[in-house]
Amino acid sequence: MDQLDGVEAMLVEHAEIERDLSDPVVHADAARARRLGRRYAELGRVVQAYRQWRAAAEDAEAAAELAAEDDAFAVEVPALQAAAADAADRLHRVLVPRDPDDARDVILEVKAGEGGEESALFAGDLLRMYTRYAERQGWSVQVLDATPSDLGGVKDAQVAIKARTAGPPEDGVWAHLKYEGGVHRVQRVPVTESQGRIHTSAAGVMVFPEADDDGDVEVDQNDLRIDVYRSSGPGGQSVNTTDSAVRITHLPTGIVVSMQNEKSQLQNREQAMRVLRARLLAARQEEAAAAASEARRSQVRTVDRSERIRTYNFPENRIVDHRTGYKSYNLDQVLDGDLGAVIASAVDADDAARLAAAGGGAA
Repeated sequence: MDQLDGVEAMLVEHAEIERDLSDPVVHADAARARRLGRRYAELGRVVQAYRQWRAAAEDAEAAAELAAEDDAFAVEVPALQAAAADAADRLHRVLVPRDPDDARDVILEVKAGEGGEESALFAGDLLRMYTRYAERQGWSVQVLDATPSDLGGVKDAQVAIKARTAGPPEDGVWAHLKYEGGVHRVQRVPVTESQGRIHTSAAGVMVFPEADDDGDVEVDQNDLRIDVYRSSGPGGQSVNTTDSAVRITHLPTGIVVSMQNEKSQLQNREQAMRVLRARLLAARQEEAAAAASEARRSQVRTVDRSERIRTYNFPENRIVDHRTGYKSYNLDQVLDGDLGAVIASAVDADDAARLAAAGGGAA
């Protein structure tokens, strides 16, 4: 195989990490243990595929040798050679570099766009969709901050979505939800429309891999401007008598994060820092992606947050993903959290792009 040169080093690294993870001293540093755990899971896919390929290749080779001496074994050779070729193809696929953040949890933000109250109602629909999808996956959802609209929609909301247990990278929260960032367009008759006319409005979604508490992103407190103010609810009325809301501005990048969901200023500040670290991590990764060669960049995961990625057409109960060409007529089920097929279309397109960039098909 043409890609096996680096496998031996991966096998060695996997064994070394396995030894490290068995050392209680390593787990005293939670951030290091998480990083090692993610890398161990990533390498585990390669180790398993490599062992399966070696076993299949050895079986096919042994059958061929026996067939040369006894024709009775010849009938088994084609099937064993096909199994070895399939195993080689699987190994080739897992050797294609994955997004190193696939196993991470995420910070997801939903913002109403143009369209006034209808856009806010749609943003609320999207937030419920992601919440129900996360529940189906067995993930937890924590609302960090949310600003409701007058009719029960959401002007903007930030939630943390976390896997309850560690698993393989391809099952991670980021591995599934990283494709959701962009503009989501809705076509329906708004509740405020008395003539029954279909309107088009949109809401924006941003998804960031969550930074570890330690080690991922260093934030210099001197780079922050922190303002406090009173929380406000629908219509702008004050909902708190103290200055508990927090706005943090990261001066070097201009990133601004505001939090008012908690009654405690300290809690709002902690949540704001959590979102800020995730945004800084994403900004750093986007800079690295921009510097990388075009062939190595995903054709699905775009850094253009303004890209219109999907249309939700209520009159036809239709959903269309404009990047992958996916279309189905079960919009009601999708909005109830049945996002699996939609996301799978993006995962498949991304996998195909990475495989093509790495040199094509089976090795």
